[in-house]
Amino acid sequence: MCNPARRDFLRRMVWGATGLVMSGCFPISPIQKKQPNILLILIDDLGWTDLRCQGNKNLETPNIDAFARQGMGFTSAYAAAPVCTPTRAAIMTGLSPARLGITNHAPGDPTFRPQGSDWIQGESLTYLSLDYITLAERLKAKGYATGFLGKWHLSHRKGKDENGPHEPRLRAEHQGFDLNIGGCDYGGPPTYFDPYRIPNIKPRQKGEYLTKRLADESIDFIKQHQHEPFFLALWNYTVHWPMEAPPALIEKYKNREGLKDHRYAAMIEEMDRQIARILTALNELNLAEDTLVIFTSDNGAYGGVTHLHPLRGCKGHLYEGGIRVPMFIRWPGKIQPNAVCSEPVISTDLFPTILEAAGLEPDKNQLLDGESLVPLLKQTGSFERDAVCFHYPNYAFHGKNRMGGAIRQGDYKLIMWYDDDSVELYNLNEDIGEKTSLSQTMPEKAKMLKAKLQAWLKTTGAKMPTRISE
Repeated sequence: MCNPARRDFLRRMVWGATGLVMSGCFPISPIQKKQPNILLILIDDLGWTDLRCQGNKNLETPNIDAFARQGMGFTSAYAAAPVCTPTRAAIMTGLSPARLGITNHAPGDPTFRPQGSDWIQGESLTYLSLDYITLAERLKAKGYATGFLGKWHLSHRKGKDENGPHEPRLRAEHQGFDLNIGGCDYGGPPTYFDPYRIPNIKPRQKGEYLTKRLADESIDFIKQHQHEPFFLALWNYTVHWPMEAPPALIEKYKNREGLKDHRYAAMIEEMDRQIARILTALNELNLAEDTLVIFTSDNGAYGGVTHLHPLRGCKGHLYEGGIRVPMFIRWPGKIQPNAVCSEPVISTDLFPTILEAAGLEPDKNQLLDGESLVPLLKQTGSFERDAVCFHYPNYAFHGKNRMGGAIRQGDYKLIMWYDDDSVELYNLNEDIGEKTSLSQTMPEKAKMLKAKLQAWLKTTGAKMPTRISE
């Protein structure tokens, strides 16, 4: 059952569809032609250095490189978490994983402990409750056609009853999306080749590659809704495991030096090709000038397939390799080409950013942890927020991380480890590789940032790990 706030919101959605203007939390008005289309491209497990324009000369991403030059690039963009499910929930709600209580990848293993550890992980939900008002629901109420393609990973429930792991009532079509192709509880595809064995992607052509299939579906959606504002969330399964790519591309990279896994490089190039097809379709339909396009990743790269130098760590870690991600935003007429922003931003900010771009005021009854990027995009203002925070009280799939929290304020980043209350402090402007902790040489700075992080954890009601003896 929906909570009262959600029921009231859904009622306003129905009234808004009739063209009536409602008073209350936010106004709903008839559609106006000037509303931008919105294309949100989320790549799974793409590392900060996994594009040619991000400095990786061993990869070929000419189309994304060109796209990046057409808008603003963020040099200090962060995923809301070092793993996928919490970041996805944060984008959909504008709330931090700590506040949502969704802090680990679904389903995870809450009972796992590294050998010798006497700590129990913090509790983490494995799905996004229907009680939350999502980004898609807000836009749908504004009259947007809404489509979801790819990896959802927000609908996992444990158990063997009707609310079991493959719970269709928690999928994207029940969270504000008119169309859902591929969005279920899966964290990765069984295979990238048709038949994919994903519950809601019907087999079409044996051997067809999944990234191409989702690009085809994206283009179809855009064509169908070209005469009305649309919100398309293309959350690609790529470049998540398994490492599979079209054979010709695998052969191309097979003997290329400097690669950790040639299959991964092939997957990235195919991703680049298919995104180019979608951007070309926008151009051919004369929609590019009216479309806000966001490109980013849900967390850092899987460590076994790519080099993340100069960053430390990888997916599942609170070091920069686990949470710093590429992000580029294009909005013709609003964002200057070749613009660069060094302000630390986080994927939680996408919710209020997209709402503001669509002309929607924040719902006064809906709490937000994100802050709109529009002033940065238009270069008309700055942030009120002075820090971004992270909470990861869990063990990742690889079990090699430490449970902790982190805060970045300006050039400084502090990591607090939950198992012994110790901290590490880094000046990322001088030490992006987080090689030399300054916690002993700058104790007052470390004390201040630790107190700020602890206050944030308390405010968000963060679920913490506990000792077995407790």
